[in-house]
Amino acid sequence: MSLGQKLLRTASRSARTTPPTRTMATAPPLVDFAQRHVTKGLNRITEDVFAKGEGSWVTMQSGRRLLDFTCGIGVTNLGHCHPKVSKAAADQCLSLVHGQCSIAYHEPYLRLIERLLPLMPHASLDSFFLWNSGSEAVEAALKMARSITRRPNVVAMQGAYHGRTFGAMAVTKSKTIYSDGVAPLMPGVFTAPFPYWHHYNAVPGADDAELSRAALYQLELLLAQQTAPTDTAAVLVEPVLGEGGYVPAPPVFLQGLREICDKHGLLLIIDEVQSGFGRTGRMFNVEYSGVRPDILIMAKGLANGFPLSAVVSRKELTDKLKPGSMGGTYAGNAVSCAAAVAVVDAFKEENILENVNARSAELFKALRALQNDSGAGKFILDVRGQGLMVAVEFASPSHSTRDPAAVKDAPAGLAAKVSKRCLEKGMFLLTTSVYETVRFIPPLNISEEDLAKGIKIFTEAVEEVVKEA
Repeated sequence: MSLGQKLLRTASRSARTTPPTRTMATAPPLVDFAQRHVTKGLNRITEDVFAKGEGSWVTMQSGRRLLDFTCGIGVTNLGHCHPKVSKAAADQCLSLVHGQCSIAYHEPYLRLIERLLPLMPHASLDSFFLWNSGSEAVEAALKMARSITRRPNVVAMQGAYHGRTFGAMAVTKSKTIYSDGVAPLMPGVFTAPFPYWHHYNAVPGADDAELSRAALYQLELLLAQQTAPTDTAAVLVEPVLGEGGYVPAPPVFLQGLREICDKHGLLLIIDEVQSGFGRTGRMFNVEYSGVRPDILIMAKGLANGFPLSAVVSRKELTDKLKPGSMGGTYAGNAVSCAAAVAVVDAFKEENILENVNARSAELFKALRALQNDSGAGKFILDVRGQGLMVAVEFASPSHSTRDPAAVKDAPAGLAAKVSKRCLEKGMFLLTTSVYETVRFIPPLNISEEDLAKGIKIFTEAVEEVVKEA
C-alpha cells in the first residue's frame, strides 16, 4: 500500500469516528503530508482537507461540518454536488470523456451553445469558444482583440482581477502579490480608474454619477495622452470588481465605456467570470446597464465545479480569426460541457434567479442593520454588491493617512479577524481587496434557513471581534 493510500485510509477512519459537531479542527494525517509536498505558492484559510460537499455545506477530514459562504470562490453556484449536474457528468463519462476540439465537434459542446444562446445579454453574441478556466478565457479574449483589430494595446481597470497566467496577470490591478517579482509583464497594458470611492479619495456613499463622470474623463485623457485609439484594441472591465472589493460598476459608467469604444473603434470586453451566471440576480450583470459587449467572458459557475470557461463574441468579428489560431488540448471538455448543460436546465427548472433576489434582500437587510448598530456598526464603512455577490468593508487605522476613510480608533485587521472567527464558529467566509473587506458568495439556491445561520455567525463574529479589540 502506498503512503498516500495509507494516509487516506487513516484519515477516512478518523473522520468516521470524530463527532461532526466538533468546534475546533484537529489536523488530519494528510495535512502533514500536504505541508511537506504542496507548493508554498498556494495559500489557504485553514489547514484541513475537504472530505465531502453537499449543498451549502462541506465536511472536513477533521470532522467539522461547515457552512460554505465561498462556493469555491463563486464556482459551486448551485451548491456542492448538485444531483442533476453530477449525474449529467457521470453519464457523460460513460459515453465520451475527451473529444478534442481541433479534431471534431462533440455533442455536449454544441448542446451547451444551444442552451447559452437565448441567455446572452445581447442577441449579437453568437460565436463561442470554450476553454477551461477564467484566466485562459481572458488570455483568449486579449488574443482575439489584438488579432481582430490589429492594434497592440489594452486598457484595464484599477482594482481589476483577471487571473494569474501571464497575459491575465498583466491586466490584473487588484493586488501586487499576483505579479510580484515576475516582471517584465506583457506590454501594451494601460490602467484607467474604476468608479470606486477609494480610487478618488472620496468617502463611502459618494455619488455614483460623479465618480463615473470622473472615471470616464480619465479614460478619455488616457486615450489622448498615453495610448492613441488607433493603437488600442480594447477596454477590459469587470462589471463588478471581484478581488478589487466587490464594487458594482454604475450603469452610467458601463454605458459611457460603450460610447467611448464606439467612438474610437475599440472592443469592449466584459469579464463576467465571477459576476456572471446568476451571481448578481440576473444571468449576467451587464444586463443591468443594457450595454452590449463585443466580447463576453464567463467561467466559474458555468459548470458548477467542472473546469469550463467561455469566450463569446459576434460571428462577424470571430470570422476574422485564422483557423487554428484558437484551441487547447482540453478546451470545452465533454464532461464539463455536459455538466454545464445541466446547470442551465437547473436554473430554469428550480427558479434560481428568484431565490437569488429573495435571499439577497434578506442578506442586505441584515448587514445594514448591523451597520446601523451603535456598537460594532461604527466600524463598518460600506455594505455593497448585487444579488449574492456582497461585500462588507470595515474601517481601518492603517489606511494611508491621506485616505479620508481611515479611522484611527478602529481595530486593526478586522476583515481577517472576522473571517477567522467565522471559521471558528462554523462558516467559511473570504476576505478580498487591499482594504478591510469580506465577501459573501453563498450558493445561489441557498435556503432561507441556511442564510439565516450564516448571518447569525457573521453578526456574532463581528460583535465579538470588535468587543475584544
